[in-house]
This record gives sequence, structure tokens and C-alpha cells, in this order.
Amino acid sequence: MEKKRVGAGCGVMLVKDGTVLLGHRHADPEKAGSELHGEGTWTVPGGKFDFGDSLTGGPCREVMEEAGIEVDPSSLEIVSIMSDVVPDAHFITIGFLATRWKGEPRVMEPDEITEWRWFPLTDLPSPMFPPTARVIRNYLAKRLFVDE
Repeated sequence: MEKKRVGAGCGVMLVKDGTVLLGHRHADPEKAGSELHGEGTWTVPGGKFDFGDSLTGGPCREVMEEAGIEVDPSSLEIVSIMSDVVPDAHFITIGFLATRWKGEPRVMEPDEITEWRWFPLTDLPSPMFPPTARVIRNYLAKRLFVDE
């Protein structure tokens, strides 16, 4: 029997004027693109670290691939660290805040994310992708992690 492995993922909060950028994941689980089963939920840009990614390179690559936005890697701040577990997958997820970037959000992977929208941090949509909800909760509570 093959031993299960823990993966490493990231989510990036782009915040401006009290709003956060969220993408709506495709409702079809085959297209939603997450081993953590986020179909039909709202999420920040992010994904899995690739072999060889630096701690800031992975998040910057993911934001560019998903939303067409170029994040300044020196502006990334870690705001959350979590252990995300579902019956068939386990990821350590690092939540980042990006304070500087160039570009406007575009749907770059329409089979995975169907739209990008800015939402007030005080009025978030539902349903939220659970890792995204925890990153935002930790950010707003100014806590790095909660072992849930």
C-alpha cells in the first residue's frame, strides 16, 4: 500500500480598498481543479507549489496563471498557515497577502475559474472554499494559525 503524502499549497489575498479578489470555481468537480473538493465555491488565487518553486515564486506563478496579475514577490506577506485535510488529500496551505501587483483580473483558466470579482471583506460570498475562508478569517483576526 502506498503511503499518503502531504502536499504544499498556497492562497493569495489581493486586497484593495477593503475588498478581496475572489474567483468562482467551476461547479463540475472534474473542472474545479482541487484535490480539496472546492467545486462551486469562491476562492482566492492559488494552488499547489511546484517542485523547485521558491516560497514567493509559487504564489506569484499561481496568481499569474489563474488571474493574469503580476504580483511583486517582495510584497508578499504570510498571513496564515493551515493544515487542510479531506478524506483523500492533505495539504499544508500558506496564505499570503499581496500588497503590490500589476494588472486587472482576467479569467485565464476558464475550465477551472469561471469569473473573478472583488468583494468587501465584510460581505463575502457563499459558499467559500474552506481554505480560503480560513485564510481570510486568520488575516482579519491577525492570527497566523489556528489548529482546527
